[in-house]
Amino acid sequence: MSGSLVSAGLVPAGPVSFLDGVRLVDHHCHSVVGHALDRAGFEALLTEGPGPAAGTSSFDSALGFSVRRWCAPALDLPPHVAPDDYLARRAELGPDEVTKRFLGGAGVGAVLVDHGFAVDGMLSPAELGATAGASVGEVVRLEAVAEEVADRGVSAAGYGDAVAREVAARTAEGRHPVPVACKSVLAYRAGLDVDPTRPGPADVTKAADGWLRRRATTGEPLRDPVLLRHGLWAGLDTGLPLQLHTGFGDPDEDLHRANPALLVDLARLVEPLGVPLMLLHCYPYHREAAWLAQVFATVHVDVGLAVPYIGARAMSVVAELLELAPYGKVLYSSDAFGLPELHLLGALRFRSALGGLLEHLCATDELAPADAERVATMIGTDNARRVYGRMPA
Repeated sequence: MSGSLVSAGLVPAGPVSFLDGVRLVDHHCHSVVGHALDRAGFEALLTEGPGPAAGTSSFDSALGFSVRRWCAPALDLPPHVAPDDYLARRAELGPDEVTKRFLGGAGVGAVLVDHGFAVDGMLSPAELGATAGASVGEVVRLEAVAEEVADRGVSAAGYGDAVAREVAARTAEGRHPVPVACKSVLAYRAGLDVDPTRPGPADVTKAADGWLRRRATTGEPLRDPVLLRHGLWAGLDTGLPLQLHTGFGDPDEDLHRANPALLVDLARLVEPLGVPLMLLHCYPYHREAAWLAQVFATVHVDVGLAVPYIGARAMSVVAELLELAPYGKVLYSSDAFGLPELHLLGALRFRSALGGLLEHLCATDELAPADAERVATMIGTDNARRVYGRMPA
């Protein structure tokens, strides 16, 4: 991040020095709303729930206070400005200018975008990248592909092959944006404690027969464990890294079934294949995820999503992740969705957290400054560029 942002008060001076000038690779994020938001719409995007409880405000949270402190200066407002004044200034500038300021201020060189969820009214991945001044890669959401195949019309007997062909087509080279990974939201749809083995064709056909009928009449999302496993293995067959949501998320998941430790059997199956497993978010199970990254060569981790939400506690969580996770297996992600502020806050909090930790390790002579510089670049950008072999230029 440039020194101008430090001097402008957009990031704290001091504990980000090892990340100054590092253009981060955000290896998992979403797009942002392209239109104006009223207060209710804004506050609904400041929480992973459906919105604040009656009589309360999403601004009264670690994330809400972070917006008022660290995002306000980007809108030419003083830190800690009142929510109504913040939103009034946001409306005055308009969504295009607000988005440009926050995405440009994040200091990212590449964004890998999952655009398979709630995309109505959102910027396209190309528009997101252009506004951020970053190259763009696509993360192909496997469940969304399966639902598209179902909605186009397919027989139960043909479902398995049709999904596999579509995943292969969506991840083929030559597409734009460049497909760099597959992603599963198994944690939301069935939990991570399902049988991870590849289902047989007869089992897929039987499960598809029931789900296709239900989807045609009720629009039921893909939740069948057999079909979710089929999609998972269709993604693994591409050889691209497979991103898996774990940990903290919205109320569609059972948190205890999103513990990444439940993926140990899948990791054992994937290890001989050499396909990278990218464990997203992980909090509050980031220590379990760190263990997986320690013992399995294919497993990589981040603490995206949680970092902007937990505010000043971000350094503690990053430190806990790095207690055990090899530094070459840790990546940056924001998991920003909806609000461009989350792109800025994800990058800002990560820079401050990792930079502050590295400063402490140098001050206590646990790490040489030259190694701290190398680790900062490794985690901020180099690990992602190594793992995602199709990383856009």
